[in-house]
Amino acid sequence: MNNFPWLTVIGVLPAVGALVVALLPKGRDLLAKQTALAFSTVALVLAVVMAVRFDPAAASGGKFQFAEQHSWIPQFGVHYALGLDGIGLVLFLLTALLTPVVILASWNDADAPARAAGAAVDAAGQPIDADRTAQPRSGVKTFFALMLALETLALGVFAATDVFLFYVLFEATLIPVYFLIGRFGGPRRSYAAVKFLIYSLVGGLVMLASVVGLYALSASQTKGSPSFLLHSLTELNIDPTTQKWLFAGFFVAFAIKAPMWPVHTWLPDAAREATPGTSVLLVSILDKIGTFGMIRLCLQLFPEASQWATPAIIVLAVISVIYGAVLAIGQKDIKRVIAYSSVSHFGVIVLGIFAMTSQGQTGATLYMLNHGLSTAALFLVGGYLISRRGSSRIADFGGVDKVAPVLSGTWLFAALSGLALPGLAPFVSEFLALAGTFKRYEVAAIIATCSIILAALYMLILFQRTMTGPTAAAVAKMPDLRGREKLAIAPLVVLIIALGVFPKPALDVISPAVDATMKRVGVTDPAPKVPVTAPSEGTK
Repeated sequence: MNNFPWLTVIGVLPAVGALVVALLPKGRDLLAKQTALAFSTVALVLAVVMAVRFDPAAASGGKFQFAEQHSWIPQFGVHYALGLDGIGLVLFLLTALLTPVVILASWNDADAPARAAGAAVDAAGQPIDADRTAQPRSGVKTFFALMLALETLALGVFAATDVFLFYVLFEATLIPVYFLIGRFGGPRRSYAAVKFLIYSLVGGLVMLASVVGLYALSASQTKGSPSFLLHSLTELNIDPTTQKWLFAGFFVAFAIKAPMWPVHTWLPDAAREATPGTSVLLVSILDKIGTFGMIRLCLQLFPEASQWATPAIIVLAVISVIYGAVLAIGQKDIKRVIAYSSVSHFGVIVLGIFAMTSQGQTGATLYMLNHGLSTAALFLVGGYLISRRGSSRIADFGGVDKVAPVLSGTWLFAALSGLALPGLAPFVSEFLALAGTFKRYEVAAIIATCSIILAALYMLILFQRTMTGPTAAAVAKMPDLRGREKLAIAPLVVLIIALGVFPKPALDVISPAVDATMKRVGVTDPAPKVPVTAPSEGTK
């Protein structure tokens, strides 16, 4: 099985599932859901089987495993080329895991409004606070087919080792997300979808200019035999000024996708209007493409420019950390709190990446995984609350812990994970990212560490205002978590605890890839500021 095309098979499975779902007879909504869940689950199982075969020791030289390479557009040196290192592997697995979880949790999100699961209604049978409640439009087959199509594209982005293929898939992810928000979102779904699309297209066009620039350089330096393969592009001799321009094109696109301040404003609107499941796919998976691209392309293709831009990026990252946390405290909507908290968390990830230390980059990569899990838990449990109450406004809740203790307890667990409580997965990665930053940028690390206090504020305030106090009349008969909902959230709970207590398996996979990236950039960890001396003979 050494030559088995693991990445192609796993990536194509959801696409085949999307096609099957789309071709099902009209009215077979339950079958469409079951089909989508089955295809995504099989893809997850295969991804786990593949991951077991991953050899961290073999990745120490920066080589990609499970590599596939076929000529695609030979005139332009474009290849269908896939492969994974440790960084790509953890995000590939995250995508494969979250898709079936989201499908199961979103089982009724595309149903007609009158059939939405647990929706609160008044005496006349109308949804409570309908003006603030997401209004799904019927189209179950379309909804789940789009989710599967998005999985295929995201898996491809994390596995692509050809820059042109990466760009095509990067841009293609916009299509299913646009329709998932624009067709199945809340009252302002059209505005949110268009805003998301405009921001993303602008970033993509800037990135395209850099892709064309790379092609021109490759063609000129290889005597008319250009190549977009990553290992070929890293061998190009690019002068410092050109590197800076090309780096800027890629970084702007990735900063929008991440999202970083000041190009983050599309995220709160998109997360607010999207269904909870779509928000998970958007924030926990697609936004990671931004930070993944910074490591995979910005650092490796333009190492000198990356070091040149680092001071400015560190400043932007620190602003993102504090700005996102402060704005999260003042939000009145559950999903906007989670969205702004993610802006803050992505700032920490970018800090770890551009701290140019092995500890910082390892923590940043692990944080991509752990943030994906914790944010998924927040959005999904928040979605359970919203579907029951018929509103996402924090003020419309209160006293839920008395009527739905399991739901309340799960919400508390997700909140504690979101604030990086020691013993839960995000704590380890956040600590590593900040500690790695402190080695080179002490002031930036100290300021960013203040976000820990702010995170405790916005998460605990959110829990207190929704769960504790007198029971609001509208939630007095709120049902507790059902079996399907518990099943969907269970894998996230297990992994958040497991990676918080024992992160070594993930770190063992990530570290060799980080070491290879550091070597490519040409930086090493700074020497300790306090000299280490050998103990005297009399010391025991």
